[in-house]
Amino acid sequence: MKNVYQFFRNASLIAAILTGASCKNFLDEQLITARNTQDFETEIGLEGLVTGMYQSLRFHFNYEWAYTTTNYGVDEFSVGGDRGRQIWNSYDAGLNSMTDDVAIVWDNMYGNINTANIVIQNVPQYYGDGPNKDVRLGEGYFMRAFDYFKLVKQYGGVPLKLEPSTTVEREFSRNTAQEVYEQIIADFTRAYELLPPTPAQQGRITKWAAAHFLAKVYLFRASERYADWNAETRESDLNNAVNYARTVIEDSPHTLAADFRELWHYTEVNGPNESLPEIILSAQFSDNEATQGRYGNQVHLYYLSVYQNLPGMQRDIPGGREFQRLRSTDYALDVYDRVNDSRFWKSFKTSYLCNNPNSAPVWTAQYAPSPDLVNQRKFTGGQEAVRYIVNDAGDPRFTEENIQRRAPHMFVRYFAGESENMKGGHGNFEASRFVALSKFTDGSRINVASQFGRRDGILARLAETYLIAAEALGRLGRYDEALPYINELRVRAAYKEGEDRSYHSDGGLAYRNNTAANTAAFVSYSDRNTYFESNDMSETNGSTLNELRFNSVADIFNSTNDFFDKLGVSSDADKFLHFILNERSRELMGELMRWEDLARTNTLVLRATLFNDEARPSANKHYLRPIPQSFLDAIQRNGRPLTPEEKAAMQNPGW
Repeated sequence: MKNVYQFFRNASLIAAILTGASCKNFLDEQLITARNTQDFETEIGLEGLVTGMYQSLRFHFNYEWAYTTTNYGVDEFSVGGDRGRQIWNSYDAGLNSMTDDVAIVWDNMYGNINTANIVIQNVPQYYGDGPNKDVRLGEGYFMRAFDYFKLVKQYGGVPLKLEPSTTVEREFSRNTAQEVYEQIIADFTRAYELLPPTPAQQGRITKWAAAHFLAKVYLFRASERYADWNAETRESDLNNAVNYARTVIEDSPHTLAADFRELWHYTEVNGPNESLPEIILSAQFSDNEATQGRYGNQVHLYYLSVYQNLPGMQRDIPGGREFQRLRSTDYALDVYDRVNDSRFWKSFKTSYLCNNPNSAPVWTAQYAPSPDLVNQRKFTGGQEAVRYIVNDAGDPRFTEENIQRRAPHMFVRYFAGESENMKGGHGNFEASRFVALSKFTDGSRINVASQFGRRDGILARLAETYLIAAEALGRLGRYDEALPYINELRVRAAYKEGEDRSYHSDGGLAYRNNTAANTAAFVSYSDRNTYFESNDMSETNGSTLNELRFNSVADIFNSTNDFFDKLGVSSDADKFLHFILNERSRELMGELMRWEDLARTNTLVLRATLFNDEARPSANKHYLRPIPQSFLDAIQRNGRPLTPEEKAAMQNPGW
């Protein structure tokens, strides 16, 4: 059935289109808008239209929707000190079909789908027989599949629109999720057949990106969310997920970074960490202000805790503009082996250096280490000013009184005598003071207030491909075959012989603009963590060496039994699923996909309720987002607006 509706109006005229391809970053070209449809009947016009589609990849990192729809209301993060978007975390009545981000995601995906439809229709007719004809067509199929995949993950079955719209169209019918998945698979498969193995320019899509997403789509379709209709295809889907994942792992030029830190050690715009072979697809950002768009990459804003109002500190470019939206949960801290798994210390920030020495606190007579230090500054520029201790329940070392004897501002997770409650709020952590995820910090911004991040946003990397293969094999009961994929990532994650365990990843450009202490000592200490004190270890003694490898699935289950007891799961299948979800957290923490993983596995209610102190999702409602009210109000049936009853019938259950 042909589905038509209002939000495609004249998309070909309002799409942001870039032309030319001579720059190092092919998106860094003069922005052109308001193109006539005849322009898309020429090779140069179609080149610009395809380049314009790549702009849509930036959308997933642009603004608040980046995290509200993906990392709020889950087990990994709760609400920080800024509660402006807390409805996405709590699932309260304020989250409804009129909430802004509900419609923004919908509208932007369909806008790019219409562009992809023009590409798919026009390239065979007007592009000519140049060497890039198949590539441009493949990019069109990839983008259409990618955007429909986003839509079905968020909203369930949605209207399938497979032809361009150049006029206002208002009538449509919703397709089922099953039909949408069939179209996504067909489009990604076509993209895989057409796209090249090597990109002509960095950032262009390859056949390996199509294979990665085919593996992911097959895994999603085989998951619990679709159990009412996927029984007949489940086994073949899982096998397809394995096969496509293996194709990327074994046949592509993509390889894992040697050190997890390399992925997040951002040293400069378009620098080495943005061209790592582990990265399969990324949204391209740069320092070209003419093409940065309305937002830039803003994910750097959301995971940081407040530091600027502490004595001895002020907000600076490398420290970040801390919007404090997402507060790490106990689960996020405890899911790691914090002694041996370097991913924790290379993902979170636990130490800050003084950048405002004139406001540093002074020692009082009660707590000064010696009388001569009374009324002297506790620390100076470049010395540690803030220290987070990520310890375990029952640690007897710290009290509210004795931390006053320490020079830095001390934030301690567990004071003496405190026990675990899995809900956060231990010690003197608080809504604005928490262990901050530092994966996305961006010291390359032009000034302290700037929200325009310039680093690329990763949409797919090989580590996830490994996890897709492992999960699909585990779901097939082939645990022994899944182990090598799990172990490959865990061995990479483990601290190595002789590795300095005191370093974390802090955006690479950490403190480069801190004029208070621009010294060699300052620079060398700028990215330290609190590994040794948090783990109650000496820097010269006590650091065990464990490569985190499992020898059997029994090892996996035995290592996680206490966690399984908290969840109340007992079957091997359920245990393996929750282990994989934990492993996805350890590897992919905060990478804007958690809600979709918990929703597709039907574990959202269980895990969010247990580990997130405010989240209260409902199994009857919150596994899908509402269909936007603006869409329902705009469409028609037989030339008339929908009745309230017809709108309700088209809305997702519970909304």
